[in-house]
Amino acid sequence: MTTSNRQFAGKIAVVTGAANGIGRAAALAYAREGADVAVLDREADALAETVELVRASGVRAFPRVGDMTKQDEVVETFAAIKRDFGPVDILLNNIGQTARENYSEFWQAKPETLQFVINVSLMTTLMCTRQVVEDMRERRAGKIVSISSDSAMNGDIGTVDYASAKSGVLGFTRALARELGPFKVNVNAICPGPTNTRAMQRIPRDAYERAKNAIPLGELCEPEDIANAAVFLSSVNARFITGQTLMVNGGRVFY
Repeated sequence: MTTSNRQFAGKIAVVTGAANGIGRAAALAYAREGADVAVLDREADALAETVELVRASGVRAFPRVGDMTKQDEVVETFAAIKRDFGPVDILLNNIGQTARENYSEFWQAKPETLQFVINVSLMTTLMCTRQVVEDMRERRAGKIVSISSDSAMNGDIGTVDYASAKSGVLGFTRALARELGPFKVNVNAICPGPTNTRAMQRIPRDAYERAKNAIPLGELCEPEDIANAAVFLSSVNARFITGQTLMVNGGRVFY
């Protein structure tokens, strides 16, 4: 199939947190469908690998190494994408993480940890989206997909900060969908369950097995499962879907 015959031919997609895991899988999925892809991350070496894989699909890749928790870097990055790559048609907000080694129940949580998780798992989504909405309104077209988590629904112990941030992503999605609906811009969210990413592979084995055993389908989600959902929500097939939350978690949480 030539690039011109793919569903996103001529489109520009931006994927944040694209160096590994879900972000890389989504960048490659968009590229296979013909989109030129701007890939953003802090990890330069891993991002370079993503770029090579994207370009292997015969499309352009625009790499940008930076910290999307910093407002000035967000503004500069998206200005460069528009200047050197073109106006954004698809935005996948993928950046986010738990407290990881600073994980704790809420009564032990440190304010700086709470602030970090809120910044990286919610504020990056707001700040990156802010850079594309004006153009999308003017063009009366665009797809915004944000990665939340089924922790926002399940309320897992020790993830009060992360669940709060990812619940914020869902509220943001619904409110923005109402604002942008009259301008034919679709805004949706995906809630992955435990996913076979680098972060998941680093947790203690007993915690890994508990997470897997809690999933009715009996296995962890793969990054490609989330990428496939993102491609669908970014496509013409989802033209009448907006403000929605798509659970991709093997049945761990129903909503």
